[in-house]
Amino acid sequence: MAAKKKRTPNVENDSWVVVAADSVIDTQKHDSDPAFVRLRNPSTDAASLYMLGSGDVQLYEVKAFEEGFHSWFVGQTVQRDGRLIFVTPMDPLYLILPYLIKSGKEGKFQPMDQVIMDEEFPACSRLLSCTRSLDSLHHVAEEKKVGSLKFHRYSQERTMNWLKKKVERTIIALKKRNISVGEGVKSTTYIRVKSEADNHEEDYLRYAHGLISEYISEDLSKALLSHLGLPELTSPKETEPPSKKRKLSDKPVEAEEDYTKFNSADFARKPPKKMTAAQKTLAKVDKTGMKPMSSFFSTKVKAEKK
Repeated sequence: MAAKKKRTPNVENDSWVVVAADSVIDTQKHDSDPAFVRLRNPSTDAASLYMLGSGDVQLYEVKAFEEGFHSWFVGQTVQRDGRLIFVTPMDPLYLILPYLIKSGKEGKFQPMDQVIMDEEFPACSRLLSCTRSLDSLHHVAEEKKVGSLKFHRYSQERTMNWLKKKVERTIIALKKRNISVGEGVKSTTYIRVKSEADNHEEDYLRYAHGLISEYISEDLSKALLSHLGLPELTSPKETEPPSKKRKLSDKPVEAEEDYTKFNSADFARKPPKKMTAAQKTLAKVDKTGMKPMSSFFSTKVKAEKK
């Protein structure tokens, strides 16, 4: 008797398909590979996955786009994980800001290496190696020098002005790309070509505010809304911040211990499909006295003769 062929064991593949700039893997200037790190998300206060590259001088955010039943052909192999990972540059000041706000409650100037400390996320100290970190602290904090040492204290006023500039630059980018963010935006991507009727400054302000709010706490988001002179929305509108319309590609990657698991929300079951017209018609039919279809296929039991 011929022996049965053994099935190839199902080996998990840790490879991903990543979209990233060349600078992410550029190790010529700095003799170190990019590394994934767990850091505190400034918006959710939970763990998220980020990347530090070029000898920790550049911070990148990591986001995953996933659609069901997708896979990739890579060379002569099939990559079962169909997610598409986006690695994009990020301003490290967003991640530093929550620590500054916390230390600012003490009302005194402190050295940054004592401010950026977190027992749960020890890698946060590496943020101070980012080129933009120390050079940008004056945007959100007051500074004092004692000899060669520098001390900082959080400033709400400077932070609001800095965030307002972020919003203004975002609006410029939206307009430059001719993107509409008005009430007429109803596509799945919430973006379409701009028309004259959609050109409302408040719509751009609210949309840009929503984008920036993805990187700051809820309290800061509300304070920024007031600083921009915008009243809070009392009812849902098409111009609500994008944070309330987030798609899979807009979600930060949850940081797991093995760094291979992504957003659990991405795997949530989809709601059942709507009934077709024929199904709706059949549902309205009076079925009183009708036998179920299965009864026509049931096995007949013969009576045994005594």
